[in-house]
Amino acid sequence: MTKSFPKLPVLALVLGAALLAGCGSSSSTTSTEDWANSLCSAITTFTSSVKTSTDSLKSGNLSKDGLQSSADEIKSAGDTFASDLKGLGKPDTEAGQEAKASIDQLSDEVAQDASDIKSAAGDVSGASSVLSAVTVVTGKLSTMSSQLQSTFNDLQQLDAKGELEQAFKQAPACSSLTKSSGG
Repeated sequence: MTKSFPKLPVLALVLGAALLAGCGSSSSTTSTEDWANSLCSAITTFTSSVKTSTDSLKSGNLSKDGLQSSADEIKSAGDTFASDLKGLGKPDTEAGQEAKASIDQLSDEVAQDASDIKSAAGDVSGASSVLSAVTVVTGKLSTMSSQLQSTFNDLQQLDAKGELEQAFKQAPACSSLTKSSGG
C-alpha cells in the first residue's frame, strides 16, 4: 500500500530555491484530523512567510539591510513555526508519541536553522560578505526543506494503519499541500 502524504512540492521550491532567482498543549492528545490540519496550517503559514521575506532578495535587493530584514522575518517565522509544532500535542494514533517526537525534532531543527540564518545576516559588514551570507541562508533554507520532507517520510513509516494518511486527506488545511499523482 502506497501512502499519500503531503509531497510538499511548493515547500521544496520555496525553501530550496528562495534566494536563487492553532494548537493544543504539548502533553495532550489531539484528534488525528485536527492534528494534521494544524500541522499543514503551520507549514502553509511558515512557507508563505519565508516566501514573502525572500521575495525582495530574489528581485535583486541583495543589500546588507535587505538581507538582515529578510533574515529577521525568517527568524520570526521559524520561531513561530517551531512554537506551533511544539504545541501540536500528539495525534490520536497508535504511533502518536513517535509522531510527536518527529515533529518536536523538526521544531528544534527549524528553530536552530532560523537562528543560523539570522546570525549569518548579522555578520554582514560589506558587499562581499552579503554574498557569503546569502550562500549560508540559501543552504539553511534548503536544509529546512529537507528536514520537513524527512519528517513526513518518518511519519509515513510510523503510519502502519494509515491513520495519518487518512487525516492528511481529510484535513482542509492539507489540501493545498497534498498533491499526489494518484488522486
